[in-house]
Amino acid sequence: MKKTILLVEDSKFQKLASEKILLKAGYLVLFADDGEEGLRLAGECMPDLILLDLLLPGIAGEQVLYSLKRDALTEHIPVIVVSQVAPAQTAILKAGGAADYFEKSRFQEEFTGERAFLAMISKVLRESEERSKARNKDSLVGRGQGASG
Repeated sequence: MKKTILLVEDSKFQKLASEKILLKAGYLVLFADDGEEGLRLAGECMPDLILLDLLLPGIAGEQVLYSLKRDALTEHIPVIVVSQVAPAQTAILKAGGAADYFEKSRFQEEFTGERAFLAMISKVLRESEERSKARNKDSLVGRGQGASG
């Protein structure tokens, strides 16, 4: 089954470029033009991953990230921040719940930028699946349905 990615991005150019990369890689892509729409779609559609710009009209990307991570419905959805931020802010974003950070300028790298972007997405999705399986296993064990050790 194809993985669904929600792209929260207000730049038409960046949306088109990202969409081309993601569709070619076999992902389903949903779009939100601002933070409010991103939060709404995340809750309604439950994507497998969110790609989040920080400089958004209305609700800023940082607030979107924190809102997603404080909501029990969306807290498990991994978020990759795709933006231009100072290196010091990267650690703050990760502490706030971002799974990873991809600098937009890396898209300018003719071949390596796209490969690095897709590798990061694949890694974050794989880690998310592993956490989900572990949570499900712990849930079954907690209810006495898992294998005893």
